[in-house]
Amino acid sequence: MTKLTLGPIAYHWSADKRRDFYARIADEAPVDEVYLGEVICSKRAPFHEGDLPTTIERLERAGKVVVLSSLAEVMLKRERMATSDLAAMDHPEIEINNAAGLYARGQRPHRIGPFMNAYNEATIMWMAGQGATHICLPPELPAEAIAIAARSARALGLGVEVQVFGRLSLAVSARCYHARAHRRTKDSCQFVCADDPDGMPLRTRDDMPILRVNGIQTQSESYVDLVPDAGRLVADGVTHLRIMPQEVDMVGVTRLIRAVLAGQLPVAEAGVRLQELCAGRQFSNGFYHGQAGYRRIANATLAP
Repeated sequence: MTKLTLGPIAYHWSADKRRDFYARIADEAPVDEVYLGEVICSKRAPFHEGDLPTTIERLERAGKVVVLSSLAEVMLKRERMATSDLAAMDHPEIEINNAAGLYARGQRPHRIGPFMNAYNEATIMWMAGQGATHICLPPELPAEAIAIAARSARALGLGVEVQVFGRLSLAVSARCYHARAHRRTKDSCQFVCADDPDGMPLRTRDDMPILRVNGIQTQSESYVDLVPDAGRLVADGVTHLRIMPQEVDMVGVTRLIRAVLAGQLPVAEAGVRLQELCAGRQFSNGFYHGQAGYRRIANATLAP
């Protein structure tokens, strides 16, 4: 059966908000696996890492598989140490998002996150040889490339994951644009990113929304929506569908997507309900259909 996963929170949410969020996920959300951990900024980690043992225990008690995700960018000594400590763990599973994590993990089993460039069969084969058991493909791959990568990964016994909901991560940088936009340095940011729990919007000179900034991360302005394409993804060998946490009713989103996968909710009706749950947000699927990522291709579900 196709697994539904919840990716790690990308934003600087407060500890209380995170605790409440994961309590609801544990008790109410029909997801199979949950990724935890700080992926974007190591400075944020102390605010919530003390809650990890309790959160892990509660999620596992609810029947969820827990995976700990590593930082997407490792530059400082404390980040190398944190990555090394994570790589040394035997439980839970870990997801590696940076080459430093690969080095620290060696050939012990691990997952590959979407920040690693698993674009082709040769790379996937190499990663499998280094101990990868599961790969989350980069979000900009079109349907045909996903199918090729998924076939290669499945032939090697790897799980294959694709993001089907939420803002896409487009880039990470050594600098924190979030701090710079507020005339602060990265080291003296005063955690201004906490003011934007769904990312800081960027607009063009024509006042059109174009991107979101989240600390060192650049995200899409729109939420990707590949729910109409879930059947094709599964047919092409994708085993896990990833949902990224956003500032909306995520329990409602997970229930909706689960209902579509179970054949209990027509895709067209699901689209209407998703718009209601994410009022005011734009949706996109351009990358999957081989076009500019920000585009929304209506009624473009590909036949298996």
